[in-house]
Amino acid sequence: KLVRVSPRRWLNLQEYQSKKLMQDSGVTVQHFFVADTASEALEAAKRLKAKEIVLKAQILAGGRGKGVFDSGLKGGVHLTKDPAVVGELAGKMLGFNLTTKQTPKEGVKVKTVMVAEALDISTETYFAILMDRSCNGPVMVGSPQGGVDIEEVAATTPELIFKEVIDIFEGVRDDQALRMAANLGFKGPLERQAADQIKRLYDLFLKVDATQVEVNPLGETPEGQVVCFDAKINFDDNAEFRQKAVFAMDDTAESDPLETEAAKYDLKYIGLDGNIACFVNGAGLAMATCDIIDLHGGKPANFLDLGGGVKENQVYVAFKLLTADPKVEAILVNIFGGIVNCAIIANGIAKACRELELKVPLVVRLEGTNVQEAKRILSESGLPITSASDLDDAAKKAVAAIAKK
Repeated sequence: KLVRVSPRRWLNLQEYQSKKLMQDSGVTVQHFFVADTASEALEAAKRLKAKEIVLKAQILAGGRGKGVFDSGLKGGVHLTKDPAVVGELAGKMLGFNLTTKQTPKEGVKVKTVMVAEALDISTETYFAILMDRSCNGPVMVGSPQGGVDIEEVAATTPELIFKEVIDIFEGVRDDQALRMAANLGFKGPLERQAADQIKRLYDLFLKVDATQVEVNPLGETPEGQVVCFDAKINFDDNAEFRQKAVFAMDDTAESDPLETEAAKYDLKYIGLDGNIACFVNGAGLAMATCDIIDLHGGKPANFLDLGGGVKENQVYVAFKLLTADPKVEAILVNIFGGIVNCAIIANGIAKACRELELKVPLVVRLEGTNVQEAKRILSESGLPITSASDLDDAAKKAVAAIAKK
């Protein structure tokens, strides 16, 4: 079994950034400030003038509440009524590593904290807007059972899941928003208030080119206010060209540096814990390559997908990334050239081997467009490249190359 596969999220936003986007669209969220120092956190706590304050360490990983700091502080989320305590706690959070069940062993350094007004929640509901292939557009999904895992609600009490298909030309109609609010359990004047929040969330969904806006919980306070307490926003990475301000907020500090570097060149890289680097075009072929390496007793060191419109420079960059991983003891190139021209790959491989002075065994299997020319380029390069006839042969040769070392 492979350990630690962390899928690439195309855009990583911190909690306070998602809240700011909602606030900018008129969605009701808790009053909050962001601080980078303990003194800023103290000032923010005083400015809130709240009965109770919640201090939250800002990292992307989940499980913050039960996390532990290397300063000795336990918990990345704290409630207090005293602003002075906020300053003290922030001093034990900022600049220290927080370890949760979702972070690496060494944890993640906290550079920012969110100081927010703590509100009581009398009712918790679930609400989301997402793109649904079967409806060819956006759909609202809601449940009066909020604050819990929605998949569990769908499995145990499917009658408590309500859906409304949104017409992309009309948007969310008043009757739809009110019906959803009623289904969520909001009554009297709160029904209209919740419907208004639903319409504003749809405005946000459109404005930022989201593929999903999930609010869990969408809650009611004892004072009779409908508030979006926690939200997860997924974005369409194809819209980056017109959402520059949103994508500029991308927080890559917690991503694998190799994954971040690969993304700059339109390469999809996921680090694994083995020692055979995989250099493949197409996600399906990459997964099959990982499986066959495993079948023959090897362990893949990564999943690197070149994609379709590959250029010679990308091949060079890919090799540079693969050889930067000290765990890599062999490289397996498995290219099936449909859209991809194998000769471009071959030229890129030859250039990378020479310029990077490759020190590990290299096994290459090429098939498809211009493959004969590609094989000629590699055979005439004079480089120590092992050719393979098919994927099975390539995997066996890569595993054997490491065994010989």
